[in-house]
Amino acid sequence: MTHIDAGAELDPVHPVPVPVPARGLTAAEVAERVARGQVNDVPVRSSRSMGEIVRANVFTRFNAIIGVLWLIMLFVAPFQDSLFGYVIIANTGIGIIQEWRAKKTLDSLAVIGEARPTVRRDGMAASISTSELVLDDLIEIGPGDKAVVDGVCVEADGLEIDESLLTGEADPVVKKPGDQVMSGSFVVAGGGAFKATKVGREAYAAQLAEEASRFTLVHSELRTGISTILKYVTWMMIPTAIGLVISQLVVKQHGFKDSVARTVGGIVPMVPEGLVLLTSVAFAIGVIRLGRKQCLVQELPAIEGLARIDTVCLDKTGTLTEGGMDVTELRPLQGTDESYVRKVLGALGESDPRPNASLQAIIDAYPDVEDWRCTESLPFSSARKYSGATFSEGNGESSTWLLGAPDVLLAAGDPALKETGRLNEQGLRVLLLARAGRELDDPEPANGARPAALVVLEQRLRPDAADTLRYFADQDVRAKVISGDNAVSVGAVAAKLGLTGTTVDARHLPSEQEEMAKSLDKGTVFGRVTPQQKRDMVGALQSRGHTVAMTGDGVNDVLALKDADIGVSMGSGSEATRAVAQIVLLNNSFATLPSVVAEGRRVIGNITRVATLFLVKTVYSVLLAVLVVCWQVEYPFLPRHLTLLSTLTIGVPAFFLALAPNKERAKPHFVRRVMRYSIPGGVLAAVATFVTYLIARHYYTGPGQLDAETSAATLTLFLISMWVLAIIARPYTWWRIALVASMGVAFLFVLIVPKLQHFFALKLVGETMPWVAVGIAAVAAVALELLWKWVDRRVPA
Repeated sequence: MTHIDAGAELDPVHPVPVPVPARGLTAAEVAERVARGQVNDVPVRSSRSMGEIVRANVFTRFNAIIGVLWLIMLFVAPFQDSLFGYVIIANTGIGIIQEWRAKKTLDSLAVIGEARPTVRRDGMAASISTSELVLDDLIEIGPGDKAVVDGVCVEADGLEIDESLLTGEADPVVKKPGDQVMSGSFVVAGGGAFKATKVGREAYAAQLAEEASRFTLVHSELRTGISTILKYVTWMMIPTAIGLVISQLVVKQHGFKDSVARTVGGIVPMVPEGLVLLTSVAFAIGVIRLGRKQCLVQELPAIEGLARIDTVCLDKTGTLTEGGMDVTELRPLQGTDESYVRKVLGALGESDPRPNASLQAIIDAYPDVEDWRCTESLPFSSARKYSGATFSEGNGESSTWLLGAPDVLLAAGDPALKETGRLNEQGLRVLLLARAGRELDDPEPANGARPAALVVLEQRLRPDAADTLRYFADQDVRAKVISGDNAVSVGAVAAKLGLTGTTVDARHLPSEQEEMAKSLDKGTVFGRVTPQQKRDMVGALQSRGHTVAMTGDGVNDVLALKDADIGVSMGSGSEATRAVAQIVLLNNSFATLPSVVAEGRRVIGNITRVATLFLVKTVYSVLLAVLVVCWQVEYPFLPRHLTLLSTLTIGVPAFFLALAPNKERAKPHFVRRVMRYSIPGGVLAAVATFVTYLIARHYYTGPGQLDAETSAATLTLFLISMWVLAIIARPYTWWRIALVASMGVAFLFVLIVPKLQHFFALKLVGETMPWVAVGIAAVAAVALELLWKWVDRRVPA
C-alpha cells in the first residue's frame, strides 16, 4: 500500500496530491556511462559458445586415443588401414555442425523470449534489452517482473517482492523507497521503480540467480548413463590394449609393421566413438525441430525429462484457458445501484497500472469516471486473492472498495455464496465487489466488508487443450489441474475439456507431506491453491516417486516451476516464470507439449537402440583381444576390416535409426537396459568369430594364409553383426528393411569387386571355409535370438 505523501504536487483542478515521478537518466548520462563501461554486459547465455562447441567435440578422451593410433597408422600401414581416423574427423565435423545449427536456433528463440526490462529515461518509459542497462538506470517493475540487476527502491506502490529463490524466505517482502532490490527476485504484487546500483559482473546476485534459474542442469539419465558406460569401457580398454600390444609384438611372425597394424586394429573398435556424437546430434536435431514449432528448450536434457514424466500439473489460467476474459454479467447485491457499481468498477480498473486478466476485462467493460481519484491502493496478490482501493468521489465523499474471490471476502453463510456456487458450476469465474468497513492499511481490511455486486467473467478455453489432455491420458500421464481460482469453477472448466476426476478445495488439504500426497493421488482438480501450496504439492508428488512437469505462466507459478522436474512456461508468461522454466512455449500453445514429449521419446528410445549396437562392438572387440592374448596368435583383423564392418553394421545404420520416429514410452535404467543386450550379444559375436578364425588357421596353409583366415573371420563377424542390426531395427518398416538390406548388398559388393577386394584385403578362398563361416554365424544368430528372449524374461530392465 502507498499513501500519497504531503510533499507531493497538487493538481489545480482536483485538490488531490499527485506524485512527481523520477525522470530517470538523460541520453547524455546514458552515453557517458556506456563510455565508462558501466553497462550490464553479462550475457544471458542460452547455449554454448562456438568455441565451447568445438572444444567439446574435438578434445575428448576417445578422440585423443583414436588420434594417437591414427598417427601411428599413417606411418606404418597403407592408407586404407588409417580410414578410421578420417571417420572420426567426419564424425567430429558432423557433431560441430549440428550443435552449431542447434545453437543458432536456440539463440534466435532466446532473443524472442528474452526479458526486456522497462527503463525510464528523459521522463519516458521504454523497453530495452537487458544488456543495454547502465548504472543508475531507473527500472520500472510490476507483477511477474524479475529484477535483472541489483538496485535500491525509488518508488513503491504496494510493491511486494519474492526473494525465495535467493534467500529461501517463503513470504514476499514489502519494499519501500530506500530498500534494497536483489537481482533474481521477482514482483508478486504492486509496482514501482528501482535505481540500478550494480550492473554487469559487479552484480554477483544476478550471476547467482542466472546460474540458479537457467543453468541448473536437468537430471539426464541418458547423459549420466553414457558417462558411466564410457568409464567402464575405459577401464576394460587399458589392460586389454596393453596385453594385446605385448602379445602381438611377441608373436610378430608377419613383420613389425603388420603386428602394429593388427594391434591397432584390435584397440580401435573397443572405442564406442560414435555413441557420444549420435547422442549430441539427436539432442541437437530435437532442438531444431522443436525450434521450428516456437518451443525454446533452455536445457537440452529437458527434452528427455519431459518424455519421462508420469504427472503433469497444469495451471488453469493461460494453460487450459486463454489469458483474456470477458465480463458477461453484473449482478448488484443488497439493492446497490447498478450505475454506481459501474463507476466503482471503472475507478478500480484505472487504479491499477498493471491489471491482471480479470481486471483488464473489467476495464474493457467499464470505462473510468473522470471525477473519481484514487488516494490509496492495495494491489492484487495471489496469496490474498483480492485487491482494493480508496477513492475520493466526485461529490467529495471517500469510499474504500475490495474486489476479489467471494469465498475469501464473504463469511461462510452469506447468501451471495450460493449464487456464486451456481455460477461456478457453469465454469464461470465470479468476482465480488465489496465496500470495506476498514482502512486498507488495516491487518484485515476484508473483515466486515459489505457485498455490493457480483462480476461474472467467462474464460476463453484454448481450442487445443482438450486434444492435449487426451494425448496425455493415452500416454498414461496423469494430469492435475492446480489453480488459485474457485475449485468448483476450475472443475467445471476441466470437465468441459474432458478431464474427469475429484475436485478438491486446496484450503482443506493437509499440510503434512505424506497426507497431502495421498490426497493428490485421489484428486484431479484443485482450486484455491496458494503459491506456496503449489510448491508443496509438487514436492508431495515427487516424494511418492512421481516425475512431475509443471506448466504455468503467472508469477504465482514460479516456485512450483522451479521445484518441478520439468518447468514449462508460456512465452506470454511473466518474466520470472520464463527465467526458471526449462521449456518455454513461445507460441503460447499448450498443444506444443505433445511434440516435446514425442521428441524426447524419439531421442531416448533411439539412443537406447544404437547404444546397444555400439556396445556389442566394444564387448566383442575386448573379448577378441583377450582370446588372442590367451591363444598367443595374430589378431585376426586389420583396421580396414573393422572400419568396413563398423561403417556398414553400426555407423551408417545407427545414424538413420537415431533420427527415426519412435513413440515408445521412455523407460528407466538406461545402462541396465543397454548392457543386458550388449554383453550377451558381444560375447556370442566374439566366440563365434574366434571359433571361425581357429578353424581357418587349421584349414589354410602356405602363402596368403593369414589373409584367408582374416577373410573367413570377417565374414562370420559381419553376418552376426548384421543379425544384431536386424534385431535392433525391429519393428520393421519399409525403410528399415531397405536400410538393413542395403548394408548387406554393400558388403557383398566389396566381396565380388576385385579392386574393393584388394583395397580391403578381403578375399574368400575356396568354398568349404566360407560356408563353415556362414554356418557358424547362422548358429550364433539363432543362439542370439534365444538368448535375448531369455534375457527379456529373466533380466527385467
